[in-house]
Amino acid sequence: MSNKIYIVRHGQDEDNANGVLNGHRDMPLTKIGQMQAEEIAQKIEGSGLTFDVILASPLKRAFSTAQAIAKKQNMEVEVEPLLIEREFGVMTGKPVSSIIEMCRPHVLETDHINYFLCPDGAETFQDLMERGGEMLEKLEGKYKNKRILLVTHGDMGKMIYTTYYDKKWEDVLKDFHFGNSEMLLLSDDSNDKHHVFKIKQYHKSK
Repeated sequence: MSNKIYIVRHGQDEDNANGVLNGHRDMPLTKIGQMQAEEIAQKIEGSGLTFDVILASPLKRAFSTAQAIAKKQNMEVEVEPLLIEREFGVMTGKPVSSIIEMCRPHVLETDHINYFLCPDGAETFQDLMERGGEMLEKLEGKYKNKRILLVTHGDMGKMIYTTYYDKKWEDVLKDFHFGNSEMLLLSDDSNDKHHVFKIKQYHKSK
């Protein structure tokens, strides 16, 4: 692909802070989340990195994070529905701590997060990879040799990454944590580098 694609996860929102599974719930950033959004915006500005386009999930936590970055770039944010977080189905609004009890044996445990795989009404990771592929195809068809920023969510961001590098989703979920307001790079010459910037995290994922 000719484009360089950067992926930023949103800052901490109220559900993150309270240990609640958010999915499509549309809670705002906390004060810490606003601080994280400002921090990643400053890191991007300080590095000299600029973008040709900034696309964001329609959910408040992602759009607000994107706005913090766009403000320093003198840009506007475009809403992209394909970037919305995974549909969590019956797990929406449930405590993070309930995942193993409610979803066993269909759970993938990692050092940072326990991932539920197929509760009623939820998108699977294969579903997300298909959506991630659709997103990448859309970008490839619309842009050439551009620097593109996608501001999205943890599960969705990882599955776009998985699709781009043609990896197994299970391996990517285990391989690294994609924390609030952290940035990943998708590029043919990136040597499969994970993070461009990491940010201090303020809540436990599990």
